[in-house]
Amino acid sequence: MKNFSHLDKKGKARMVDVSQKQATLRYAKAEATVKMSSETVEKIKKSEIKKGDVFTTAKLAAIMSAKSTSSLIPLTHPLKITYSDVKFSFLKDGIKIISEVKVFDTTGCEMEALTMVAVTGLTIYDMVKAVDRSAEITDIRLLEKRGGKSGIWKR
Repeated sequence: MKNFSHLDKKGKARMVDVSQKQATLRYAKAEATVKMSSETVEKIKKSEIKKGDVFTTAKLAAIMSAKSTSSLIPLTHPLKITYSDVKFSFLKDGIKIISEVKVFDTTGCEMEALTMVAVTGLTIYDMVKAVDRSAEITDIRLLEKRGGKSGIWKR
């Protein structure tokens, strides 16, 4: 069991001790897609979704979720987030979501970036489900991570 950082010597789950690690600038970028009909995409473009402004609501959900990640994902550390943002781009059959997170801390922020795109996707889904029951969230993945001992990783 010594190869798994989140398990103790008896195989029980534990939070990793990062108190001796060096605080450095860390960055993560993630993406997700919300697929939907082209008609629903057009309704969003024209602000015709009855629940309200899809992107403002989704952006607030993204930022709130980044700050709440350690409450949602077991064994993650609460981080001092110095920056988080989410951007949207239209696809013919959906919306691409890209999140970015920066921290100056002792552990990485990839879970925050991934949580952001997941919760943003759920928020968009919730906003459009009344007009498009076929909407689905797909392709949640980490695109990039920087900082700490492991350096830079890109998909």
